[in-house]
Amino acid sequence: MPQQEGTTNYKYEDYASEVAAYRLPPTDALVNQTLQMTLDSGKAFELHFVEPNKVVWKSDGETGTDWCEVIEVAPNTYFIDMTFVQKPRESQTVIVNVQTRQVLGIRTIMREGDVGREPRAVHEFSPGVLGDPTVPPTGRKPAPTRDLIGLRGLYDYSPTQCFEHIYLNSERYAWHCIVGPLRGQADVDMATVYKFDDNQYVFAFREFGLPVSTVFFYNWDQMRSTGKFFAIGEDGNIHNTPAGAIIRKLSVAFYPPDRQPI
Repeated sequence: MPQQEGTTNYKYEDYASEVAAYRLPPTDALVNQTLQMTLDSGKAFELHFVEPNKVVWKSDGETGTDWCEVIEVAPNTYFIDMTFVQKPRESQTVIVNVQTRQVLGIRTIMREGDVGREPRAVHEFSPGVLGDPTVPPTGRKPAPTRDLIGLRGLYDYSPTQCFEHIYLNSERYAWHCIVGPLRGQADVDMATVYKFDDNQYVFAFREFGLPVSTVFFYNWDQMRSTGKFFAIGEDGNIHNTPAGAIIRKLSVAFYPPDRQPI
């Protein structure tokens, strides 16, 4: 399906090539290691990292050898992203703290067929545990959060591309291009935010205008955003595009108790 399914006057390729200049580099820290994870949804994974960008995985009776990427986004915390040759319209992202053993899995699915006025992408979130699921992890369990509501921030993806984010409520955020090919463009899209740990958030949006979605890890201690875009490009193919930004907070709106957003 070509990407022009909305009413935008831009395309994904207009900005996707300039969103990784400030991204944290991948790591080979997990190469030759095997991680076993069990999600609250009931899904389980065994991941054996045979090379920096190759993982042998097992999950619910399925197996495969596919592309992966691992980035250390906070101390003892890894952003693990996988795509699947046999399921090109799906990707699996896992955030895992190898010390506390807390896990958050995010499945991204690009639906086919008529989705009406909804975003084409959907995200499936599930916390989980690393290792033996009968032994409780330590630390904070990842969960949906309202912490970002009212925040405005600047996200510099490269010297030539900067976007403003405004977190409107628990379901939507607004983006506004300050510098770059989309300068002046803005929109409001569906979004989900989980708190992974203190000053650590996982943010995912699903665009209405184009078949575009993201998964990002926010590290407020480092003021860095690390993640990816998962989209259908102009060529009709799925693109899993690395992205990352330097974050600058601009302001926070504080709502009175009787006027809280959803």
